[in-house]
Amino acid sequence: MQPSSLSLVYRAGQTPREIPLAQISDFIDDPDNFIWLDIQAPDGKLLGMLGEELGLHELSLEDALTTHQRPKLDEYGDHLFISSKVVALADGQTVLGELHLFIGSNFIVVIRHGPSLDFARSCDRLARQHNGFKPERSTALYFMLDEIVDHYQPVITALFDRFRGLEARLLSGGLAQQDLKKLYAIKHELNALRDAIDPLQGVVLDLIRVHPEIVNKELKVYYRDVHDHALRAVGTIDLLRGSASDAMQFHMATLTLRQNEAVQKLAGWGAILAIPTVIFSLYGMNFKSMPELDWVGAYPAVVLGTFIGAFWLYRRFKKRGWI
Repeated sequence: MQPSSLSLVYRAGQTPREIPLAQISDFIDDPDNFIWLDIQAPDGKLLGMLGEELGLHELSLEDALTTHQRPKLDEYGDHLFISSKVVALADGQTVLGELHLFIGSNFIVVIRHGPSLDFARSCDRLARQHNGFKPERSTALYFMLDEIVDHYQPVITALFDRFRGLEARLLSGGLAQQDLKKLYAIKHELNALRDAIDPLQGVVLDLIRVHPEIVNKELKVYYRDVHDHALRAVGTIDLLRGSASDAMQFHMATLTLRQNEAVQKLAGWGAILAIPTVIFSLYGMNFKSMPELDWVGAYPAVVLGTFIGAFWLYRRFKKRGWI
């Protein structure tokens, strides 16, 4: 994928304007300017140029170029590096993308890998100076974190709806093999969601507790709100994970119960058939001294006794529910 970028300059009381990426140096030295850089799938050359222009640490640049990272917050001198994951729905399935942020004194650099948010809402709130917030790193970061966390909710709702459909099918008559695979897929997606959003709580808490230069007293309540939303999302995910595990265990218990019922029926009919099998096998041995063979009523008596014994066992097993 070819790198694509968006460069915006915000200034209090003015409409943000887009500038070429190559002209960042003309605006970055003015502390009244706030620079927003949004880059999709950058290569090493582009990140190296940004590193020189903005004074970014080489380790943070290496992290920004690498995917499959756990959400985290690192401090590098005068700037912070945040790694996060974003979620989206594609054909009803959950897909994850990665988001890396550089937060400097008067700039934020957004590095996106894979499916991601366009942060149009955050840009709009920043331009409108939502709630009277000036365009600066603290408010921009809050808007972005708020949008990231809020975007998890529709994905969780979609997974919940898929689970409810499978749960209704399970209670009405059991799951087919394909349904069981779908249930396992839901649990796998929930695990991935939890791995993505749970560390984000720690990132927000670290910002509140350790970085007062970013989260000042006025903004603490807003960052705590983001943390609360993340906490509730994790709680909902855990509840769904538990329900999915319970549904799988219920399905396995149902299968075991059905197998036990089948074994009981087979054992019951086997015991009933054992009576004529034993009796008739005795008379198939061709012994010479079997006096009852000369009795006139021997054959009817043996048949009747066999039937009575088999019927008695049938009634006993039927009463116990074995057949």
